[in-house]
Amino acid sequence: MLLTKILFIVLIIVCLFFHILYLGDFALVLLVIMIAVPIIMFISTYIAKRSIKLEFAVKEKVVAKDQSFPVQLVVTNNSIFPVGKAEAHIEYYNVFNNQITSFELYLPVQARNSQRVTFQISSKFCGIIKIQNSELILFDPLRIFKFRTGRNIRTEVAVVPSGYEISGTINYTDRVNEESENFSEYRPGDDPSEVFDLREYVPGDKLNRIHWKLSSKKDEFIVKEFSLPIDVPCVVFLDLKCYEDSDYTLPVFDTLVESFLSVSQFLIQNERVHKIVYFNAKYREFTEVQVDSPEKLRELMKELILSVNDNLYCESPDMYFSEHPLNALSSFTFISSSAEENVLEYIDEEVDSDLKNSIIIVKDADEAVKVQADYSEMSVIPVAIGRVSASIKDIEI
Repeated sequence: MLLTKILFIVLIIVCLFFHILYLGDFALVLLVIMIAVPIIMFISTYIAKRSIKLEFAVKEKVVAKDQSFPVQLVVTNNSIFPVGKAEAHIEYYNVFNNQITSFELYLPVQARNSQRVTFQISSKFCGIIKIQNSELILFDPLRIFKFRTGRNIRTEVAVVPSGYEISGTINYTDRVNEESENFSEYRPGDDPSEVFDLREYVPGDKLNRIHWKLSSKKDEFIVKEFSLPIDVPCVVFLDLKCYEDSDYTLPVFDTLVESFLSVSQFLIQNERVHKIVYFNAKYREFTEVQVDSPEKLRELMKELILSVNDNLYCESPDMYFSEHPLNALSSFTFISSSAEENVLEYIDEEVDSDLKNSIIIVKDADEAVKVQADYSEMSVIPVAIGRVSASIKDIEI
C-alpha cells in the first residue's frame, strides 16, 4: 500500500509539471483525473465502511468435544459501493485457559449484498469457545487506503464433554423415598406397593406373596414379585472450583466434568435416580437437579457448561455444607480437583450416608499417591488427567 501511495503522489507531481509545461486541455484533464481518483477511492470506501455490518451465524450453540462445527461470518454491505478486498481477523479461545488461536479470512464485499464465509472450529476440551472478529479491514480497489471496522463482534459455543464407561457396584439400600412412584423396570425388590411380576411358586417363596385369587383360577400357586424402588437419596456433588492455575487448568477441568458425567451415566444405566449439586455462577448459587434419564442429563450438561463464567468463579463446598446438612443418604459422591482436608473430613465424619466416595482429579501418578488418605467411612479415588475409565474402577455407589 505504501508503494501505491508513493506511485500516485509521483504521478500527480508528474501531471502537475506536465500541465505547467503544456497548456493544452489534455494536461489539465489528466491532472484533475489523477487528483480525483484517490478522493473517489477514499469517499466510496469510507461510505462502504459506514454501511457494513458484521455478525456470526452459528447453527449449533452446543456441540460435542472433538467435533468440528461450522461458523459463518456474515458481512452485509448496504451501500452502492463494492469492496474488492476485505480482510477479517478471527480469534477464538476456550474461556478456561484463554489461549487464543487466530487466523485471517479474505473476501470481496458486494454492493447491497451479504457475503457469508464459513470456517470450521473444534475443541479437544470441554468448555465455552468464544469466537470474535478483532477487526475487518477494507481496501479500496486501488489499494491506496484501508479502513478498519467490525471490531469485537462475538459469539460463543458450549462444548460438552464425553462420558466414559466405568466399572462399579450399585448399592441397593433400605433408604428409599417412600412417596416415590419410580420403580425398576428390570429388577424385583421388596416394595409391596407395586407388583413387578407374577410367576409360578417355587419352594422357599413366602406365603404372604401368593396371589390367592389368581392361584385359584390357575389351579397352581402364583407368586407376586414386588418392585424395587429406584428413587433413593443418592447425591453427586460436583465442585466446579478450579484450584489449578497453570497449563493444566483446562485438562483438569475437562477431566473433572467428564468424571462427573461418567458417574451420572453409570447411575442412570443402573436405574438409580440421583440428585446433582453444583455451583451455578450465572445465578451465583448452588443448584440442585434431579436426574432420572439420559435426556435430563444432557440438558443438565448444557446448563452446567453455560453456567461457568470466564473467571471460573465458584463458591467453596463449605458454604453448601453449612447450609444444607446431608442426612439419611444411600450414597454421596464428591467430585473435585482439590483434596482439601477440611472438606474431606467433613464428608467422612458428618455426612450421613451408607456409602461415601470422593473422586479427586490429579495431574499425574505422583499427585495421586498424595491424595490417597485413609478415611474410616469414605473411599478416595484419584483420577489422572484423561484417564477416567482406568481410574474409576470398582466404585461402590
